[in-house]
Amino acid sequence: MISKNQLKLIQSLEQKKQRKKSGLFLVQGEKNVAELFASDFDIVNLFATVDYINQHAATLREQSLVERTIEATPDALQKAGTLKTNNSVIAIVKCKAFTVPSIQDNELILVLDQVGDPGNLGTIIRVADWYGIQRIICSPDCADLYNPKVIAATMGSFARVQVSHTELPEYLAAQNKPIYGAFLEGENIHKSQLANSAFIVMGSESHGISEAVAKVITDKVTIPNFGQAESLNVAMATGIILDNFKR
Repeated sequence: MISKNQLKLIQSLEQKKQRKKSGLFLVQGEKNVAELFASDFDIVNLFATVDYINQHAATLREQSLVERTIEATPDALQKAGTLKTNNSVIAIVKCKAFTVPSIQDNELILVLDQVGDPGNLGTIIRVADWYGIQRIICSPDCADLYNPKVIAATMGSFARVQVSHTELPEYLAAQNKPIYGAFLEGENIHKSQLANSAFIVMGSESHGISEAVAKVITDKVTIPNFGQAESLNVAMATGIILDNFKR
């Protein structure tokens, strides 16, 4: 059963300062935990129902997790975790710090400026994974990768997409590849000649790309609208722009 100290630790990992202090984060639900098994993340403990443990006994042995797996009731998991629908498994996992990457030939790197909503960040990571984008660079004021809402929204893509944080103006100013930015006044992306190797910058829905980052953008692009909607969700816009780059 989940002890009081273990419950306290699980619940504390909802807070960024506690994740930073402990170097741990939560992965919840069968889908995300299954992706975790296929990654190189280090699992500290699993809390799971008897049914889950029996169903995944072979995997737990292969992952050397039998001794680190603690039986819990569905009600206990529901109370311990942050997801209303999770009643089968929760993992406590060690955080990884990803270095800010250098761009490779024929690589697209996604750059996020001030994307503070955890659900949006998680969905963007999932979209990036769909389009084969392996690395995302975020401004310091973006949502935290290890926020439980971000992890949940990725649907397992957090295990394949590396997310790092840095001061974007300085980082982008030092690059020698095209830097595309999404702007309302940009060139129609359907008519743009898009590079195979580039940075793609997306800003927050409320503020767009910051002035400091806008100064280093080399190519402004926009998604043409054919109706009356005022704007697009940033995750949706990211998917449309990546689709155009990948055509």
